[in-house]
Amino acid sequence: MVLSWQIVKFNLKETFAIAYGNYTFREALIVTLQSHGEKGYGECTSIDYYHINLEDFQTALAKVKSLIESQKTVPPFEFYSFLVSLNLPSFLRSALDCAYWDLFGKLEQQSFLALNQINYNQLPESSITISVDAVENQIQKIKQSAWTKFKVKCNHFSESDITKLLQLDKNLALDSNGSFTAEECLWLENNALISSFTYLEQPMKTGVEQYSILHSDKQANWMADEDCQDIMALKDLVPHYKSINIKLVKCGGLTPALEMISTARELGFKIMIGCMTESTIGISAGAVLAPLCDYADLDGANLIANDIAQGTQIVNGKIHLSENHGLGIKIN
Repeated sequence: MVLSWQIVKFNLKETFAIAYGNYTFREALIVTLQSHGEKGYGECTSIDYYHINLEDFQTALAKVKSLIESQKTVPPFEFYSFLVSLNLPSFLRSALDCAYWDLFGKLEQQSFLALNQINYNQLPESSITISVDAVENQIQKIKQSAWTKFKVKCNHFSESDITKLLQLDKNLALDSNGSFTAEECLWLENNALISSFTYLEQPMKTGVEQYSILHSDKQANWMADEDCQDIMALKDLVPHYKSINIKLVKCGGLTPALEMISTARELGFKIMIGCMTESTIGISAGAVLAPLCDYADLDGANLIANDIAQGTQIVNGKIHLSENHGLGIKIN
């Protein structure tokens, strides 16, 4: 097996504005695993508020390159145990895990869905992100869009803005990226109208002291994002969140995400498969888990102006899963 990687700069179609800041581009590390004439691809994005430095990742890969290349072709779950032993950050472990699933499926001439016996007759629709802006501009974008589900970003609490959004006859979710206070969250979860939002994602900053104010038995469908990094967090979240957002780079890849979904179901959570601002490489990986989830937020590649890959496509929210082997990823 041969390991290689490159850093790619993805320009965004428009400024991506969230509570953490404004972004006009994203940089991503694209990982390639090659064996017997086939190539598998994985991706992790540089995210400043997660303190992700791709130069550090390149250094880490250089250190373990020979160990990875000496591995024989084994089932992905076995390969993941090896990855865990390398003590890599979750973002980097995810890129390698996804690349291996893609490679393994191509070598076995089976898709990820077939390998895991996942029925994909029913798929949730993906939302499209509406960046932070004046609510009038957000509403205009929603009305002009061909998508049917929307995640509206905000960086502060505004009862007036929320009222205006709720007056729309649209499928809306609210994502504040931790910008709400305890008092504002109490108002939200005790307001019957708030149940009209599909979910309210990561309302407060991370940490038990913050999310302990939230109640999963109230009106709001609170969804944990930054508060839900991996499977270890799930039990503590049960009294506070109804839903969780699983992102591959947070939990470490497809392999741990499968286990996380199973445990979350046992605990009664609604589940969303989410993404960062990723190319079709990252989106194709996340999308194979969509049949197991209640919600999808897989619009990352739709926000990029210079995508480099082909695979699963998200068209106006509809998920068109690649029928090719592995994760179905091809580099342009």
